[in-house]
Amino acid sequence: MFRGEIVKKIIDNGAVAVIRLGDSGKLVKVAEAIYKGGVESIEITMTTPNALSVLEYCVKEFGDHMLFGVGSVLNADTVKAAVDVGAKYIVSPVCIKEVISEAQKLGVAVMPGAFTPTEIFSAAEAGADVVKVFPADILGMTFFKSVKAPMPHLKMMPTGGVTLTNAGEWLKAGACAVGVGSALLDSKAIADNNFDLLTQNAKTLMNSINTFKNSSKG
Repeated sequence: MFRGEIVKKIIDNGAVAVIRLGDSGKLVKVAEAIYKGGVESIEITMTTPNALSVLEYCVKEFGDHMLFGVGSVLNADTVKAAVDVGAKYIVSPVCIKEVISEAQKLGVAVMPGAFTPTEIFSAAEAGADVVKVFPADILGMTFFKSVKAPMPHLKMMPTGGVTLTNAGEWLKAGACAVGVGSALLDSKAIADNNFDLLTQNAKTLMNSINTFKNSSKG
């Protein structure tokens, strides 16, 4: 799958689930649950224990249906290690040129983090396929509208501040997709092995996204 195809699939689906789990043994069940609810892209952060081993296993189990990426990436070595086990996109909380260039060299999508309009523009100019705007809850949706007005070409994805029911509003404000963590991946439900709740959460999230997309077609 080429970089452009990866980005298109993420944007078409509209959501990236950001997974930070203390118990990586449950990650496969989590992935299965949210896929049932319609979420097709998962970012496994490097803060997850045995993140790359879990990523490799998930890719083997669900790689035909889901896109797996790795998050919290801070150096080029991690990019290479993640791609070696099947990561299709790389996400970072900050913009690091060597991370972008290594992802480009290996043919995977890259989503560096940025906060200000200048940082967002600079990340895009450096080769970001999508700019992760983080922490987006501090900036809000009005910020997205304001940045997109003079720079409509930017592809921005908020992480932080996205809920199950406001994802469509973020897209309306100019986001190309949304990153969703704790709102989707209820920690108590995971601890209780209540994976059906995660599936329902994913359905609620996707309903918000698809409601906006259907209305924008009209």
